Amino acid sequence: MFGAKKILWGFFGLILGVSMSGLITVVLEPVLSSAGLLSWKMGFLLFFSCFGIVLALKVEKDPNLLAWRSHHSVSNFKLLDTSVIIDGRIADLCETGFLEGTFIIPQFVLHELQYIADSGDPNKRVRGKRGLDILHRLQKMENFDLKIVDDDFPGIREVDAKLVALARKIQAKVVTNDMNLNKVAGLQGVFVLNINQLTNALKPVVLPGETMRVFVLKEGKESWQGVAYLEDGTMIVIDDARKSIGRKVDVSVTSVLQTAAGRMIFAKMKEEVA
Repeated sequence: MFGAKKILWGFFGLILGVSMSGLITVVLEPVLSSAGLLSWKMGFLLFFSCFGIVLALKVEKDPNLLAWRSHHSVSNFKLLDTSVIIDGRIADLCETGFLEGTFIIPQFVLHELQYIADSGDPNKRVRGKRGLDILHRLQKMENFDLKIVDDDFPGIREVDAKLVALARKIQAKVVTNDMNLNKVAGLQGVFVLNINQLTNALKPVVLPGETMRVFVLKEGKESWQGVAYLEDGTMIVIDDARKSIGRKVDVSVTSVLQTAAGRMIFAKMKEEVA
């Protein structure tokens, strides 16, 4: 059953459609003055009347529809999820100017950040407050377009699912570092910008045979192995380095393994340095 509001919007759409039909018919009448003009007029009238009603009912359901389409380039919308805000690297990346467009924070993401910041768990509370601080930092950036929107989906409970639904609705890209959200969004046709993937892509290339100097931090999975890390966090597994834990050594790269979680470098001892 249509309510009074829907009937009013439908009537408005009908008037709009009839007006458009009349205008186009007047413009094209000299061209269509031959036989069959009446059928053309009736066709225009029927088409634009239906189009006007459908458009009006869509706008009645979603008042922001016209605003989204007319004032912005939808392909430049970027939705920030909770994980990428808390992570914080998005602020550094935006300051470089490599990301552009309109960045959108839905109210339901803000509510999740506030919930985490008010958590009784000290670790969660710190993460939530960090996320809110990052948002304040983004807001203060010059030439940075950040918008907070009220769009919500009451029928959807999970924040990630709401984010994907909103991305599909406004044809936006999702910025995240959550691999599960990355996969779900991809399955539903939503383009994802994953900060972790970008970080991995920008790591320096290391080739087998290269020599590097590293600090052996701890024992590896096997008793004879040692583990070191590059400045970007890349793990280096070194054969026969257990006795060198706590010291700097020169190692030779034997192989590089790329995994979903990141990159691992395997090396062997070349020369110990006291």
